[in-house]
Amino acid sequence: MAEATFRIWRGDPDGGDFRDYRTEVSEGMVVLDAVHQIQAESAHDLAVRWNCKAGKCGSCSAEVNGHPKLMCMTRLSDLDLAEPVTIEPMKAFPVVRDLVTDVSWNYRVKERIKPFKPRPPDAEDGTWRMAQEDVDRVQEFRKCIECYLCQDVCHVLREHHLHERFAGPRFFVYNAALEMHPLDVEDRRADLKDDDGIGFCNITKCCTKVCPESITITDNAIIPLKERVVDEFYDPIRKLLRVFRRK
Repeated sequence: MAEATFRIWRGDPDGGDFRDYRTEVSEGMVVLDAVHQIQAESAHDLAVRWNCKAGKCGSCSAEVNGHPKLMCMTRLSDLDLAEPVTIEPMKAFPVVRDLVTDVSWNYRVKERIKPFKPRPPDAEDGTWRMAQEDVDRVQEFRKCIECYLCQDVCHVLREHHLHERFAGPRFFVYNAALEMHPLDVEDRRADLKDDDGIGFCNITKCCTKVCPESITITDNAIIPLKERVVDEFYDPIRKLLRVFRRK
């Protein structure tokens, strides 16, 4: 057994600061274990959100040493315990208290995205025929656990706070799951351009790097969606065709 220092942000929407807590750590512990131990020993009113402790619910998102992470999946053995381990709430969302943030904005964004709209069945029994490769393409996007770490690390939300103009990586993944579905016939390209602000993304791939489910957010979701928007609204050939159609 050894001791380590955890520098945890304590506060509410009106402000706060970091406080240091010393606790014993042992082999196999993760950051969430240490936070729970500190709760039990010396900070009984410490607010922290968590549920499964298995990296599948996305509840315990926070920033550990300045990096967006799931606390339940961040092993202490991977950190330098000679220095204080800093734990703070996600910066892209308003603080509720201590390590808990208000992520309800994400739910409102999801509600405005056009839902799945399937084409008519193409078989006599009322079912559809799909190529397996088309089905496989969207399966990756369904692994998202909505931890919102990708939203937190995105500079458009984290640094520039363009929440009203930018949907963020999580919802580009959600859009991609719908847009690339082999049965979907809805057109979301105008919404991606105007309401979701996909043009603000400069594909730094920071969202892909923090995804605990290893979804290739940038290459497989955002870039193909950007290409669809560019083809529809900025392709000079298409613009000419639209002009001739109006005549």
